[in-house]
Amino acid sequence: MRPLRAGIVGCGVISREYVRTLAPCRQIRLVGAADIQRHRAEDLAESFGGKAYPTLDAMLADDDVDIIVNLTIQTEHAEVTERGLAAGKHVYSEKPLALSYAQARELLALAEHNRVRLSCAPMTFLGEAQQTAWQVIHDGRLGTIRMAYADMNWGRPETWHNEPRHYYEVGPLYDIGVYSLTVLTTFFGPARSATGLGRILAGERVTAEGDRFQVTNPDFVVALIEFGNGVVARLTTDFYVGHATKQKGIEFHGDLGSLWLGNPQHFNAAVQFAPYGGEFEPVPYIRDPYPGTEWSRGLVELADAIIDERPHRVTGEHAAHIVEILNAIDKGGDVQIRSGFAPPEPLLW
Repeated sequence: MRPLRAGIVGCGVISREYVRTLAPCRQIRLVGAADIQRHRAEDLAESFGGKAYPTLDAMLADDDVDIIVNLTIQTEHAEVTERGLAAGKHVYSEKPLALSYAQARELLALAEHNRVRLSCAPMTFLGEAQQTAWQVIHDGRLGTIRMAYADMNWGRPETWHNEPRHYYEVGPLYDIGVYSLTVLTTFFGPARSATGLGRILAGERVTAEGDRFQVTNPDFVVALIEFGNGVVARLTTDFYVGHATKQKGIEFHGDLGSLWLGNPQHFNAAVQFAPYGGEFEPVPYIRDPYPGTEWSRGLVELADAIIDERPHRVTGEHAAHIVEILNAIDKGGDVQIRSGFAPPEPLLW
């Protein structure tokens, strides 16, 4: 079968990582790019030999495009994905799928109606460290797991991104909390309730160029999530504390021991196990890990599934369930989660 042809929408910083990590993949061929700032699409397309579309509509009208890769800012994800699905294209979107669960459900219905695939990041549960941690849990080394701690301290976007305002518009829960939530739901299945509390820690921020702006959404959120299997997780997210903290990654605690996944995003994150009352020791990876994050891995998995005519692992249903959890945390109180999804199968390593 010929490679699937993909067009990138949104040519910001992350698009370069997609292009770089897609280069060796034979299942997908990048054919073009589009951005509201056309020069960015031209620069990106030149880097992989594709074409720069003048508009998103022009890309959607091109029969040479099979998959839309939605890398726009978070507030535009739902609209761009909807337009791609409506045009009869498969869509792979960066996270979150949408900002409301109602929007997410509409996208699922549209994909089903048009018989196209919908896939959405985070896909980092496909990483070697994450699959290793999942194997340890599956093997029963922790016994009955009763709780988890997830800490996402991601620093201050104005220090690591040239357009930090977009991140504060959605806040750390929707931007980085999704990584831990996706790993937790992959391992434990759907959540059944959630509650949250948010605060603004530093209301005034300054860009690298010296421009001051106000933060209007919480830059610090703590949540409690209960899963259908009885596990309870505490999630902390913020855009204030940097990586110089000892509270990072995800800890899983069971009757027989504890497991630490040093980072839910990085494929070579530390994985350590400690028997109850003992010390943490490294767990060997189930295969040599990719250094960092292979951003295109979820897109490649989608292409493989389409070619092999099997279900894909990084599903829109899973992403929509995550959005419902995010909305529940936003509401505060003890909010019931109604949606579900079929948890993905582990990789065959």
